[in-house]
Amino acid sequence: MDRIEELLKELTEAFGISGYESDVAEIMAKRLKQYGEVSYDKLGSVICKKLGESESPKVMIAAHMDEVGFMVERITKNGYIKFLPLGGWWSHTILGQRVIVRTSKSDVVGVVGAKPVHLLKEEEKKKILPIEDMYIDVGTTSDFDIKEKLGIKPGDPVIPYSPFTVMKNSKLYLSKAWDDRVGCGLLVEILKNLSKVKHPNTVYGVGTVQEEVGLRGAQTSGMAVEPDIAFALDVSICKDAPGNEEEAEEKLGAGASILVYDRTMIPNLKLRDLVVEIAEKGGMKYHFGTVKGGYDTGRIHLIRSGVPSLVIGVPTRYIHSHSGIISRDDFNSIVNLIVEVIKRLNKKTVAKLTM
Repeated sequence: MDRIEELLKELTEAFGISGYESDVAEIMAKRLKQYGEVSYDKLGSVICKKLGESESPKVMIAAHMDEVGFMVERITKNGYIKFLPLGGWWSHTILGQRVIVRTSKSDVVGVVGAKPVHLLKEEEKKKILPIEDMYIDVGTTSDFDIKEKLGIKPGDPVIPYSPFTVMKNSKLYLSKAWDDRVGCGLLVEILKNLSKVKHPNTVYGVGTVQEEVGLRGAQTSGMAVEPDIAFALDVSICKDAPGNEEEAEEKLGAGASILVYDRTMIPNLKLRDLVVEIAEKGGMKYHFGTVKGGYDTGRIHLIRSGVPSLVIGVPTRYIHSHSGIISRDDFNSIVNLIVEVIKRLNKKTVAKLTM
C-alpha cells in the first residue's frame, strides 16, 4: 500500500459511530498536528489551525468523523441483542452482515440475524424487514451468558465490520465508513499539501462529530472557529449502477462533485462559480451533484450573519451500507482543486462573495 492507501485504511477501519468518535479523533489529531495547532470543541470535534500569510480570512474545511452504526438497546432472555440505528439505514442492507460490538471489556464480532427465509410466509418475503425485527447474534447459547462473559450492556456502540480493500481495479477502494472518512482523509492530505505552499488566509481543518444524527459538531466547531468561508468535504451519490441514471455525470472517476443542492443549504453562488472557474482553468475534473440529505455546512453557513459555504463531494457507491466504493482518481482531483481554491481566497476575493 502507498501512503494514501495506508491513511484511508487507518481511517475507515477505525471505530467511530456518532457520539463515539474518540478513536477517529485520535487519528486525526495525530495526523493534523504536523501541520498546525490542534484543539477541540466541547463535543469532541478536532480543530487544526493552519496559519497562512494572514490571520484572515478564516477558511473552515469540515469533514465529519462519525459513521452510521447502531447501539445496543437490550438483550433478550436468550442472549440476542436488539439494537437501534444511529444514522440513516435502509434495512435491506443490514441483514446477514457482520458487526462489531464494543464493550467495556473488548470488541465482539457478531452477525445481524432475523427469522430464517425458509420460515417466512410468501407475503412476508415481499416486505422490507424492519430493524426492530432483527437482532445481533454474538454466539449466544443456553450455557453462555453474554452479559456475564462479554460485558455487553445497553448503550454499547456497534459498527459494521468491513476491512479496507484495494480492488482488482486498483484505482477503486472498498470499505465501510467512506461517509465520511474519505472527507477526513482529504482534510489531512489538503493540509499536508498546504504546508508546502503559500496561502493568503488561515485554514481551519475540522473533524466534526455527530453529523449523522443532526450536524451537531458542525454547529459547535463552527461557533468556535467563526469562519469567513466554509467547505464541507463529504461523499456524494454515484448514479452509475443498474437501476440509476446510467448516463448521469455523478459517477466514479468524474472528479469533484460540486453540490448545487442539499436539503440543508443552497450554496453561495459566487463561491460555487469561483470553484468551477478554478477547476476549468486548471483542467480538473468536476461535475454538479444534488443530494436529498444534509451536510455540515447546513449548520455552519448560518453562523453569525452567514458564512459563504459550499459542499465538495467524493462520488461514492453504496453509502450508508457495510461496503462502499470510491475512486482514487476522484480523491486526488479534489485534493488538487481545494488546494488551488484556498490559494485564491484572500481578503478581497472573500469579500466579493457577499457583495
